[in-house]
Amino acid sequence: MMELSEFWFILVAVLFIGFFFLEGFDFGVGMSVRLLGRNDFERRVLINTIGPFWDANEVWLLTAGGAIFAAFPHWYATMFSGYYIPFVFVLLALIGRGVAFEFRGKVNGVKWTNAWDWVIFFGSIMPPFLFGVLFSSILRGMPIDETMTLRASFSDYVNVYTVTGGVTVTLLCLLHGLLFTTIKTVGDIQDRARQLAGVMMFPVLVALVTFVGLSYFETDLFTFRGEATIPMIGLIVVCYGLAILFLKKNKDGWTFIMSGAGIALTVATIFVGLFPRVMISSLDSLYNLTVYNAASGNYSLKIMTYVSLTLLPFVLGYQIWSYYVFRKRVDGKDMIY
Repeated sequence: MMELSEFWFILVAVLFIGFFFLEGFDFGVGMSVRLLGRNDFERRVLINTIGPFWDANEVWLLTAGGAIFAAFPHWYATMFSGYYIPFVFVLLALIGRGVAFEFRGKVNGVKWTNAWDWVIFFGSIMPPFLFGVLFSSILRGMPIDETMTLRASFSDYVNVYTVTGGVTVTLLCLLHGLLFTTIKTVGDIQDRARQLAGVMMFPVLVALVTFVGLSYFETDLFTFRGEATIPMIGLIVVCYGLAILFLKKNKDGWTFIMSGAGIALTVATIFVGLFPRVMISSLDSLYNLTVYNAASGNYSLKIMTYVSLTLLPFVLGYQIWSYYVFRKRVDGKDMIY
């Protein structure tokens, strides 16, 4: 029978999968504001494609952080103290990005809108890159001692493997955002988004192959739970292969679904490769944080389970409803400024 700590590990994994699937295209659209938008009108169109969704999508990250805090306090303490500076930059990027969405239309002026557009651009690049670095370093292992304290140097955070992971996640989000643009816009901007997505497929595949190859040497992803992770990596390849096929046939909806499935499987593979560990110690496997030694007491987990299962249907129902209400394409008419 599954233990409650294992259930909450799965729930945290699902929350991160939901975050990268939904906020992933948000980040991608934010990047494309400067890469795809040729003028202020097109940038407004791009921003309006995610206008009703971006803040709700970020709730998945907040909920994941809250779930780790409540269900795995030792994991929370080790990770959030050890990654304090990267998390500060993530927070500043998300704040700046949110402020930019609201402020860019408040003043009519080229310098004003350009400045906020660059804030959106960099605020959309930094979080996926830093999260890619974070998860890559966790998968690789960090110097965690017997007191569950992370004592890392700069090279533990920033190295070839973690930077490759950060670049890979950033490119996946950019591609995901371009594909979201193809299903939410019309006309020339839709065509250019589809064309740029086709161009991005090659660097995305190169980054994925490079990251997987480095994972073979830098992590135990292929040995610790290889019976599960290897087939999942194969499914990721299939997803992006199908995405290329559907993109060539202009089946935008299916291309977006395959891109989302690829992102979801990538995040799922990381969590499957970790389990039952939540953070790997590079000093000694005895110092690994697991779903058992990092978890809250059984009574706390039980109460949290009752509350979460009661509220979850309402939260999911509201978000599904909001996507249904704002399902139409953005054609530039009746835009929110």
